[in-house]
Amino acid sequence: MDEEVGAFDGLTEDDLMDDAEVDTMVREAITAAVGDNQFLHSKIDAWSNNIVEGCLKRLAALNKPFKYVVTTNLTQKAGAGLHAASCARWNDKTDSKLTVQWENDTMIVLVTVYWLSI
Repeated sequence: MDEEVGAFDGLTEDDLMDDAEVDTMVREAITAAVGDNQFLHSKIDAWSNNIVEGCLKRLAALNKPFKYVVTTNLTQKAGAGLHAASCARWNDKTDSKLTVQWENDTMIVLVTVYWLSI
């Protein structure tokens, strides 16, 4: 029996997710959705939807055996702190998450991507 295949619960090393690649995809989706815009409350829903959809499209294009969950938080920089936390119980050999923080002069964007093997 091949131990390396067993180590990834039936997935090959090529099937696994690369955190750096996911980080790049998320940052691309944020930049495509928000660009150089300043915080504008009326645009938050559209930006949030575009970020999530952009991330999911990029992730799906990888054609990897995972289900994805993407969440986003956009907040105006107004001197208050922004705290986020999450917890999950899963297969730590194949499943994971990555949170990306992006900001400009007027807003903070937090995007969390979860991937779970199928």
